[in-house]
Amino acid sequence: MALPPFFAPGRPGPPPPQPPPPAPFGCPPPPLPSPAFPPPLTQRPGPFPGASAPFLQPPLALQPRAPGEASRGGGGGGVYYPVPPPPLPPPPPQCRPFPGTDAGERPRPPPPGPGPPWSPRWPEAPPPSDVLGDAALQRLRDRQWLEAVFGTPRRAGCPLPPRAPAGPSLGEVRARLRGALRLVRRLRDLGQALREAEADGAAWVLLHAQAAPLRAELAERLQLLTQAAYVGEARRRLERVRRRRLRLRERAREREAEREAEAARAAEREQEIDLWRVKCVQEVEEKKREQELKAAADGVLSEVRKKQADTKRMVDILRALEKLRKLRKEAAARKGVCPPASADETFEHHLQRLRKLIKKRSELYEAEERALRVMLEGEQEEERKREFEKKQRKEKEKILLQKREIESKLFGDPRKFFCNQWRKGRC
Repeated sequence: MALPPFFAPGRPGPPPPQPPPPAPFGCPPPPLPSPAFPPPLTQRPGPFPGASAPFLQPPLALQPRAPGEASRGGGGGGVYYPVPPPPLPPPPPQCRPFPGTDAGERPRPPPPGPGPPWSPRWPEAPPPSDVLGDAALQRLRDRQWLEAVFGTPRRAGCPLPPRAPAGPSLGEVRARLRGALRLVRRLRDLGQALREAEADGAAWVLLHAQAAPLRAELAERLQLLTQAAYVGEARRRLERVRRRRLRLRERAREREAEREAEAARAAEREQEIDLWRVKCVQEVEEKKREQELKAAADGVLSEVRKKQADTKRMVDILRALEKLRKLRKEAAARKGVCPPASADETFEHHLQRLRKLIKKRSELYEAEERALRVMLEGEQEEERKREFEKKQRKEKEKILLQKREIESKLFGDPRKFFCNQWRKGRC
């Protein structure tokens, strides 16, 4: 196959390789730093020896190309090129392949490495899995992780702070005192018996033998009771119990005072409710009575007006009778019939009597009507007055409520202040 003109045989090839300069003292010179081959970086210790990554290995020496391969790089300008990197290192021990079916061992997890330096709470590495079983090792790791995350934050290697010894309990002190008092009583009885048995040596020795262990036991019991620290701790606990009892007694007294105050407030509220109920009943009865009186007055007034109408009708009837008699008298006179004078006098007498009666009744009815009108007007005036007073009372209560709300917002509730002062005075 014909080559393109770029790869013509007449093109000059690479120069012959030059021998490297002699190294002083028989040691090869270190590679010069360049952008293509930077100096090697500092490496952290890894889980396997050697370089932790191929790209962190020192740069390799440049190898010259063969004459036939010089034109493959393109352009013919490059003569040297880096040798390909070496193959990857073998896998670490924790990444070894699984054994076959003929092997009797199971794959084990990798051993944990040391904890990070920035976590002082990280537990130490557990023993290898060869010493413990897999389940035990997993439980140990879980417990260490839980202790590291949820445990008490403290520095590694620091011992736990010494816990202060618990002081004597009051029950223990009480038991010691009771035992000591019991021993004192027995020793007092034995002392009295010893004084009485001074003449009898055998009995005295027997009683003394009984008193010796009791005395030793009493001395042992009094050993702690004579220590200042023990007695001081017991006194402090007694003082704490006394203060607690005082607080409980004070709280009980306060609760009792609160119950009494609540009972007093409840009684006051009940009394106010009873007064309000009586007032409401009285108002209802008064309104009912007023309505009955008003209905009765309206009935009487209607009757009076009806009677006044009857009197007016009777007056009209009398006037009509007088006109009718006058017309009949004129008709009889035209016919030549003249009634006697006594008849005229009798008719006039009856008319005057009826007019007086009607006038008296009309005056009586007018007086009753005026009285009823005055009574109704007085009731209406009283009702209007009550409505006006009720309206004023509501407005005053509204103003007082607004004022109380403003004062409570500015200065607090005065009822709580007086209640606290009353409690302090009771206490």
